Amino acid sequence: MILLASNSQTRAAMLEKYGIAFLQKGCDFDEEQIKASSPKNFVYQAVMGKFEACQKEFGLSLPILVADTVVTANGKILRKAKDKDNAREILLTQSGNKVSIITCMKYVSHELTLLDISATHYYFKPFDEEELEKYLDSGQWQGKAGACMVEGFCRPYIEKVYGHESTAMGLCVEKLLAFIR
Repeated sequence: MILLASNSQTRAAMLEKYGIAFLQKGCDFDEEQIKASSPKNFVYQAVMGKFEACQKEFGLSLPILVADTVVTANGKILRKAKDKDNAREILLTQSGNKVSIITCMKYVSHELTLLDISATHYYFKPFDEEELEKYLDSGQWQGKAGACMVEGFCRPYIEKVYGHESTAMGLCVEKLLAFIR
């Protein structure tokens, strides 16, 4: 049994899919305080801050897993959208471009520590404006890094992909499995 220190339903679904027993509890960490020079630096700082907050709150009675994801395109860090207009702007930055989705995870048990930063790179075709508006109206983009759902809205626009889809969904399960099994 591990503690998934995240409120992400996508991360929880991935752990369930792979048969990893977990208890899910999020903890508070203000990502807005992060001053990062690069997307990798941003997710690293976010994970380290979240881990510290979760360790203080929950201790280490169970192994702790913390993760964070950021999307980048055209040299910009694309965070979670604040509102529908911001989501549109963020998604239009990705439309027809190379998009990198970077996930950092930290897993700590009494026996080991795993710290990983992985990236998955997508080449998207231009998004259909009508489909984009339907996606924005659905609200599914809310709470998603870069308002991006490679398992949903973005899937039909993928031309090429390099890396693990699980990384883009917020947790590189393939790397985690090697350490916890």
